[in-house]
Amino acid sequence: MATPPKAARRQALRARRQALVAARDEAADAAALASGALALAADHGLGAGAVLLSYESLPGEPPTGPLNAALVAAGARVLVPVTLPDLDLEWTDLSDPARALLGRGAVALADLVLAPGLAVDPTGTRMGQGGGCYDRALPRRRPGVPVVVLLHPGELLAADEEPLPRASHDVPVDAVLTADGPTDLGGRGR
Repeated sequence: MATPPKAARRQALRARRQALVAARDEAADAAALASGALALAADHGLGAGAVLLSYESLPGEPPTGPLNAALVAAGARVLVPVTLPDLDLEWTDLSDPARALLGRGAVALADLVLAPGLAVDPTGTRMGQGGGCYDRALPRRRPGVPVVVLLHPGELLAADEEPLPRASHDVPVDAVLTADGPTDLGGRGR
């Protein structure tokens, strides 16, 4: 049986990530992402009291610990996902020690979404880990709320690379943030 195009591409992107991560300075990347996220929030006019969706990174992903801490220290309310058995996402406030669940609809509170991914192409197509969690959750955000994918440098595909496969349920994204800085994709996710 042939491997579906998305699965094969995902496998190649995971191998690419592994090689990229091995050559990166995680602490320097974490500091650069934190600085970049604060600048991005400011560029969108978001200050104290803004609600940002983020996530708690897994090993190999761009590090979000310092980024999330910096956003909270700046007065933002940072919501992070809890993956449900059906692969949809509920949200919890990172500052809440009890980690009370806020429901699936909490995505509608967001003023800016920082999402994970394996890669993004220049058309705003994002490839994640394959569960479709964010493709379920993102349509519940308010219209016009930008989606920014956190990637390692080198994971935003170049214009001359093969575009990522996009299905009808795939939600396009607006920008990418790496340790090298932000890249605006022209508001494709809005």
